[in-house]
Amino acid sequence: MGKILGEWPRQFKGYNRNVRLFLISSILAHSGMGIFMIIYNYYVRELGFDDQMNGSVIAMQSIATALLLLPAGILSDRVGRKKVILYGAVFTAASLFFRAILAGEVSLLGLAFVTGMFMAFIQVSSIPLLAENSTEKQRVHLFSFNFAVIMIANVIGNIFGGVVSDFFHYVIGLDQLWSIRITLLAGTMFFFSALIPISKIKEDRKLEEKKVQDRSLKKLFQSNRAGIKIILLFAGAQILIGFGSGLVIPYLNLYFVDRFEISHSLVGLIISSGQAMTAVALMIGPAVVARVGEVKAVVILQLLSIPFLLLTAFTENIYWAVFGFLFRQALMNAGNPIQMSLMMRSVDNSIKGLANSVGQAVFMLGWAVMGPVSTTIVMVYGSYTGYAIVFSITGALYLLGTIYFFFVFRKPVYSNPENLPQNAG
Repeated sequence: MGKILGEWPRQFKGYNRNVRLFLISSILAHSGMGIFMIIYNYYVRELGFDDQMNGSVIAMQSIATALLLLPAGILSDRVGRKKVILYGAVFTAASLFFRAILAGEVSLLGLAFVTGMFMAFIQVSSIPLLAENSTEKQRVHLFSFNFAVIMIANVIGNIFGGVVSDFFHYVIGLDQLWSIRITLLAGTMFFFSALIPISKIKEDRKLEEKKVQDRSLKKLFQSNRAGIKIILLFAGAQILIGFGSGLVIPYLNLYFVDRFEISHSLVGLIISSGQAMTAVALMIGPAVVARVGEVKAVVILQLLSIPFLLLTAFTENIYWAVFGFLFRQALMNAGNPIQMSLMMRSVDNSIKGLANSVGQAVFMLGWAVMGPVSTTIVMVYGSYTGYAIVFSITGALYLLGTIYFFFVFRKPVYSNPENLPQNAG
């Protein structure tokens, strides 16, 4: 373990200024989103809406992200990662502010759509920006470190959101609605502060040297047929995992409140503990890759997560529920940066944004489609049977997605042998 952890300071020292600025902005932005998302489901309830509205809000945001990821990815490849991230962050921050102060049904749904649109700009450009500012040897560690930073920032946000909301309600004496609203505004301010380091990133756009006609969509697809095939193969795995994730992940805070009747602070602590466990797993991920290769590492981590998911689904004991949640969260998410590294190395720089956008688009499609399904099942069957059903369906989809990933990527699918990782099988 000491050897594994000792590798990280050496890796971090090798990252350039752009990467470090991006990581700082990521901490601030995801701390803000951690505060916002842990509380927002409660906000919708306090406004007098039922959980089907929560499902609709999640669906609207996810649909918008899914729709915009592809054009945002193409735009990112053309005009640069920094510009797309910066404009996306500005409009996302503005949408979060208005979501915290407006209360009508149209506002809730419309602003969720706006947030989803501009989050797509950030999501689609982040991984390519890191890829273009790092060497191939750095990428597995860097992507793992980036995901770990996101998890740690979410820990900060989740704890802060739950504690501050309860503080304003129980200590200051504000009603629940205003306690939650103030907490949402605090999260928005964190997100706004992320704009400062993003604006200082300096990007050298090598693609600008190409002629405009060489950057047409038709030319892009004709010259990258092998890369497009690889992108679609990755998308097949992501859509199965996304459908499973969309049933459960957006509603974990409601699961703990509904089944165990605990406070916002305790839910925030539980969710943040899951993020912390994931951060640890992400740090260990590269060591697993070194032993068994990227594909087997992803498969092993995802398969190991499924029993813990089912434990959370069926237990009526909060301690077992938390135990299952923590290990499912860590194991399932630990494979994400490994997959991203594999995909980024497998495609040309000119379509890295497209590759990232397609994978995330199909993943968010799962959230958009399954959000209302999940809330309806829980409303019909109750807090025990309903959650048991949706968690079990998620487990089945995770299993299918993992099996698909193994059989598709256990043998090389790369047309260019120089891009093939030596331990890919």
